[in-house]
Amino acid sequence: MSSEPEPRVYRRRVFYVPGYDPSHPRRYRELYRKEGAEQARISGYQLRLSAAQGAGPFGWTVNATIDGAEIETRFSVLVWSDLVRESMDGSILTTYRHLLRTAWTYIASGALWRLMQLRKGPVIAALYPVGILLLQLLAAVGFGWAVGSVLSCGLNELERGLRPLPHREIAVVAIQLAAFVAGVLVALALLRWFRALDGRVFAYYLMHDYAYAAQENGAYPPALEARIARFADLLADAMQQDVDEVLLVGHSSGAHLGVSLLADLLRAGRLSQDRPALGFLSLGQAIPMQSFLPDAHRLRADLHDLSAQDRIAWVDVTAPGDGCAFALCDPVAVSGVAPEDKRWPLVLSAAFTRTLSPERWKAMRWRFFRLHFQYLCAFDHPGEYDYFRVTAGPLTLASRFSGRQGSPSRIERAVSKYTGMSRS
Repeated sequence: MSSEPEPRVYRRRVFYVPGYDPSHPRRYRELYRKEGAEQARISGYQLRLSAAQGAGPFGWTVNATIDGAEIETRFSVLVWSDLVRESMDGSILTTYRHLLRTAWTYIASGALWRLMQLRKGPVIAALYPVGILLLQLLAAVGFGWAVGSVLSCGLNELERGLRPLPHREIAVVAIQLAAFVAGVLVALALLRWFRALDGRVFAYYLMHDYAYAAQENGAYPPALEARIARFADLLADAMQQDVDEVLLVGHSSGAHLGVSLLADLLRAGRLSQDRPALGFLSLGQAIPMQSFLPDAHRLRADLHDLSAQDRIAWVDVTAPGDGCAFALCDPVAVSGVAPEDKRWPLVLSAAFTRTLSPERWKAMRWRFFRLHFQYLCAFDHPGEYDYFRVTAGPLTLASRFSGRQGSPSRIERAVSKYTGMSRS
């Protein structure tokens, strides 16, 4: 990175792109409020949140005092939770159709085998909803069959104990039909009960997440393409404002949306000016889950283009302790689209085992979903990566990580079977 004096930030715009999450964006404001207060207490700086001023996406304002500097940061959440809710608005039968189609997409394309060569954690996370949903189906069918069998035997015994009935064959068929219907109803009731428990199990949620990425074989669906274009317009407008830095943060599935909207702006020539500074922070990314699919031509082209430019500083932060992310996997390189003049991303580890206290790590290490959000939370022993210093501190993203080398354990070999690119 540049050896010039560090640019100071006094006013910043941050755009946050959530992952596949149906929640209202206020969830992220309250998370920032709670965790920011904790990190400020640990690290000895001040953060004050207030309502965002003016029109625009949902957001908030942060006034910080860090390292003796006063910084104002305006946050905006780039919302696509409505698209997520629409994609999750399906019946139990629809979810099982998603399961079959998504499993076939990854297996038949060879993407699943390639993904397993990177990190086992996110592949296990992807197989988890498949396994849980199949177990639930087997349990429901098995219990329904048992109830139907018991009912059938009981009714048959009752029928044999009564006086001989006329048309006995019809009575036997009616008994079997009643037992079958009862078994089906019991199985459906049990499946509905399993679904009602999904707030604890997350099988339906994760299945819809992976199905959404795979529904077009890796291409973006039209509604999401339109939303990406709207996000790009908002970012381009912010670049015209009187701020020192515009920072885009993409978490989980929001990381690849961030890649695509920035690549669109670059190719359209909408980022030609040198100021304000522009940074991209991708957190807990699982980009290979989509970029490894056959028709992810657009995403692979976006990765290629964003990796070679010199206008946007791109820092990618993951952690081996996060089983839902492709930790320390360079998303450009492993997707097989790294150009010879590749500059980005800078791949860093959040190193949960070092930045969290032993007590917190022991309590959280098996709470996979909580760990996937740790990038947005406070650390007991923050290292170079501190979400609140990055988003509300006095240094630009490029300055904060200037001269930093990527994690020595990062994976940079090309693994994807599909490397075709398209920018249309």
